[in-house]
Amino acid sequence: MWFKNLQIYRLPAPWPMTAEGLDELLRPQVFGPGSSLELQTQGWAPPLENGSLLAHGVNGQLLITLRTEKKLLPTTVINQVAKAKAQEIEEQQGFKPGRKQMKEIKENVKETLLPRAFSILRDTRAWIDTRNGWLCIDASSAARCDELLQLLNRAIDKFPLANLHVQTSPAAAMTEWLAGGEAPANFTIDQDTELRSTGEGRATVRYVRQSIEAEDVRRHIEAGKQCTRLAMTWADRISFVLSESLAIKRIAPLDVLKENADALAQNDAERFDADFTLMSGELAKLIADVVDALGGEAPTMR
Repeated sequence: MWFKNLQIYRLPAPWPMTAEGLDELLRPQVFGPGSSLELQTQGWAPPLENGSLLAHGVNGQLLITLRTEKKLLPTTVINQVAKAKAQEIEEQQGFKPGRKQMKEIKENVKETLLPRAFSILRDTRAWIDTRNGWLCIDASSAARCDELLQLLNRAIDKFPLANLHVQTSPAAAMTEWLAGGEAPANFTIDQDTELRSTGEGRATVRYVRQSIEAEDVRRHIEAGKQCTRLAMTWADRISFVLSESLAIKRIAPLDVLKENADALAQNDAERFDADFTLMSGELAKLIADVVDALGGEAPTMR
C-alpha cells in the first residue's frame, strides 16, 4: 500500500470531490484490454482488488489507479525480421528495397508480430488529499506523471491543479543543511547524498551508505556544487530521499509504524483501508513539514 515516491501537486484546500463523484468522471476512461494490434492501452482501474469503484475513498482521502498495458515488441526484433524479409524481396525483384519500400516492410512486420507479442501491465497510483489539497503520484519519472495527469485532465473539466512552489529551492536548502551539519526541526540527515556542480561540466559526486564529512561538504561547496539528493528521516517514522525537484523518493515506513498497521483489521478490505488511512495521514504531515522546512509555500506563478 505505501507509496514509494511522491510527485507533489497542489489542489484547492478543501477540494469538494468524493469517491463516488470521481468514479463517475473516470468511468468513460475505464481500462479495457487492448486489441491485438494496439501497442499500448491505458485506462482507470479499481484501486481495491476485486473492487468496482475507480476511486477509493476513506475520510476525505482518495486513491486512483492508472493501468497501462504495453506490448513487448523490441525494435531489434522488428529490424531483424524486416532485414530477412528485405533479402527475400531483393532476390525476387532483383534489386534492394528503397527507403519507402523498407519502411512499408517494417510496418508489415510490426503488424504481423504484434498479435504474438507479450503484454505487461503497469499500475500508477495517485493519492488525493481533499482536505489538505494535495495530489501525489507514486512515480519516479516525470513521464509517468504526465501520462496520469493527461488522462485526469480529460476526465475532470477545469481541473484546478497547480505545481507546488516553495520559498527556498530544495537544492539551496539541502546544501545549507549539509554545510551547517544540522537538519531542520523534526528531521535527521541520513547517509546517502548527491552533490552536483552548477557549472557546464555538471560534475557529480555521490555518497552511498556513507556519511559525508564536514570538510568534504565545505570542499564540494567551494568547488561550486550543490546538494541535489539527500536521504533523511522524518520524526523517526519515515525515511526518504528529497530531490532538487521537490520529489520525495525511496519512502519507507519505519518499524514504529509497521508494528501497529494491522492491529484492528478484520479482513483484507479493512486492512487496505487501515493501511491507506495510516499512509495518507503520515505522508500529509511529512509533506507539511517538508514545505515548512523549505520556507513555506510561495505564490503560484501565473
